[in-house]
Amino acid sequence: MAEVSYPFNASNASGGQSQVQQTQWQSMAHMWGGDRIDFRPTAATYPAGTLPFYMVVLGGRSFEVQHGSAWVGGFYYTLTNSITITIDPNLTAQARKDTLVIRADLAVGSVNLAVVKGQPSASPVAPRPQRIAGGQWEMVLYEITVPANNGAPSAVGRFQFDMPTRFGSPWNLRETMDYAEVGSFGYDMDSDGGDSQNEVFKGRDGYVITRHLGKSRTYTPSLVQSTAQPATRTGRWRWIAPNVVWFAATLTNTVTSDIVRSGSNFQFGVTLPVPANGKNAQVLHGYVDNDPVHGNLPNFISLTVLLPKGNANSNAFLYYPSPTKPSEGLDGFYTLPGLASLTISGVYEADAFAE
Repeated sequence: MAEVSYPFNASNASGGQSQVQQTQWQSMAHMWGGDRIDFRPTAATYPAGTLPFYMVVLGGRSFEVQHGSAWVGGFYYTLTNSITITIDPNLTAQARKDTLVIRADLAVGSVNLAVVKGQPSASPVAPRPQRIAGGQWEMVLYEITVPANNGAPSAVGRFQFDMPTRFGSPWNLRETMDYAEVGSFGYDMDSDGGDSQNEVFKGRDGYVITRHLGKSRTYTPSLVQSTAQPATRTGRWRWIAPNVVWFAATLTNTVTSDIVRSGSNFQFGVTLPVPANGKNAQVLHGYVDNDPVHGNLPNFISLTVLLPKGNANSNAFLYYPSPTKPSEGLDGFYTLPGLASLTISGVYEADAFAE
């Protein structure tokens, strides 16, 4: 029959089947979730020996693997008591890498621990896990280095732990995340239209937006330390990664008179959509389109944009090549000529964690 489906209460002429063979079970069950250890590491730290399948060196080539449970290739496995494994000796002049795996073997009809032996080499590579539906399906627990000339082996964990299920919220996700497990991802669907769609993560450092979804957000940038504000001011921004922002801001002077600084010791700044982290200085770029020419400045001016080191700050400060003494480097930018347009953009580290 071309069409087969399962499981149903009774088999029928349309291809529905009531009984499920183990290969059919695997085809179905491994779609429920990937291979993983049945444990969620939600604490900031764990004492040695408290994690599932913790391995203890017994001496020589012997190790003890402690209890744990896992989901592998669509089957559930539990090690209820510790078990001892022994690594084959390596009598060659080159090192070898083995793996300790949990193996679902459909030919045997069970899931068990197994050591997979690698090949000695000047640059040894551990065996890749088998993932053959209907045959052997493996998940690696440890990578074991077996030194040359029968040296004592050592093991390093290659754990794949379970994580909390991702979930969505129509609104108020920030407050909802207070009740979520550490390690949770959540999605604010903004069903009330009051904010924006975004993805967030609750981790060791706390709550953080990991990225905005959909359209960029808008904001109105201001020209800082100036005697007036440009008539047209537009800005767009979005979180593109945890604590990382992309933004672009354009401020246009729509009249022929220049906008100047408010004091003799100031250069212009442009407000940012969210404060920048001040642990290090950050440098962005921008330009001024001054065509037709006004204010005795060039028709196109390159800007260096500084987010200074120090406290978290909400302003990006503007510098440009000195038009009178180029050998002296950059001057503070403090005149927005009539009819000129100023644009800055870039990516910067924000201060979401209040460092």
